Amino acid sequence: MAAEKIYRASTTAPVNIAVVKYWGKRDAKLNLATNSSLSVTLSQDDLRTLTTATCSSSYTGDDSLTLNGAPSDITGARTQACLRELRSLRQALEDADAALPKLSAMPLRLVSENNFPTAAGLASSAAGFAALVRAVADLYELRSLPTDLSLIARQGSGSACRSLFGGYVAWRHGTQADGLDSRAEQVAPASHWPQMRALVLVVSAAKKGVSSTSGMQQTVGTSDLFGERVARVVPKHMDAMEAAVAARDFASFAEVSMKDSNSFHACCADTYPPIYYMNDVSRAAVRAVEAINEAAGKTIAAYTFDAGPNAVIYYLEENSGPVVGTFYGLLRGTEGWKDEAKSYSSSSIQLDEAVSSIVKGGVSRIIMTGVGEGPTKTEQHLA
Repeated sequence: MAAEKIYRASTTAPVNIAVVKYWGKRDAKLNLATNSSLSVTLSQDDLRTLTTATCSSSYTGDDSLTLNGAPSDITGARTQACLRELRSLRQALEDADAALPKLSAMPLRLVSENNFPTAAGLASSAAGFAALVRAVADLYELRSLPTDLSLIARQGSGSACRSLFGGYVAWRHGTQADGLDSRAEQVAPASHWPQMRALVLVVSAAKKGVSSTSGMQQTVGTSDLFGERVARVVPKHMDAMEAAVAARDFASFAEVSMKDSNSFHACCADTYPPIYYMNDVSRAAVRAVEAINEAAGKTIAAYTFDAGPNAVIYYLEENSGPVVGTFYGLLRGTEGWKDEAKSYSSSSIQLDEAVSSIVKGGVSRIIMTGVGEGPTKTEQHLA
């Protein structure tokens, strides 16, 4: 008897780092944000999730997920919501064409791997859910646009909706109760401003003490600053950031990035009890960026911090010398530097001794990357 056919599709998806932050939900079940956000998609050469989705009538039992080599629970409401919607779209195709194989009725086997630390403030869930949704959509041969798939990925992880696009991406928070207008869209492709670079200082690969999901709901419920951020700060920052990207104006991009990061973390500190995602190493990285800009006589570097201690420092390729050179001078023995970093060592800017000492002692890994493309279908399949 012939073996039953196994249907397969594999997709890679990128990490995105927001420069105007998403924090807080107006509907926790649907993952509807209280405010819009805007991110830069980072290159998959350096940060990506690879997911292979298979299904077959020979499979028995429930859907399963293997993440980074270990079984992972997918019975949670978020993952189930994504799979349910994708199956519904596939079933609609099957209902319209009786000749199509009934993939929607078959168990799914999902295998996923990250090439970066999971749950360490590096947007692993965003890349993970974007890869999952795109891989299953490809498996099911859905003809959905990335904006439509963003509605599904958002239910798994809010920021995952932005990882369905490359370049510069906005998540419009929307106002409808059903969430159908809470979706992502590309503001500009990577090719619009390809000179954007990012240096990630991995401060801790340990799992966060307070998860993003828990933290943001605490902030919504207890922070007095949060209402001001949602009503006035973020709309102002969104307008300024979209204008900065359109004009390729790095100074404005940097100012909004740093101000919005500060605003987000101020709301976390204003939460009761307070939440501190940044630590002493994070704050030393801020001082280092300030020193680099002061020495340059203009703004050539911008820091931003998500819900974790890792510093993401944006800069343009033309300013690699002083930005990369300064951190390479401090951290040349740290894992992750690309060979090109060595050529910038003579451009190092002298930092305050205390700042230098804290950065040297607290950074465990470097990631050099830049703006990149969205999900990519691949023939590289995971077992």
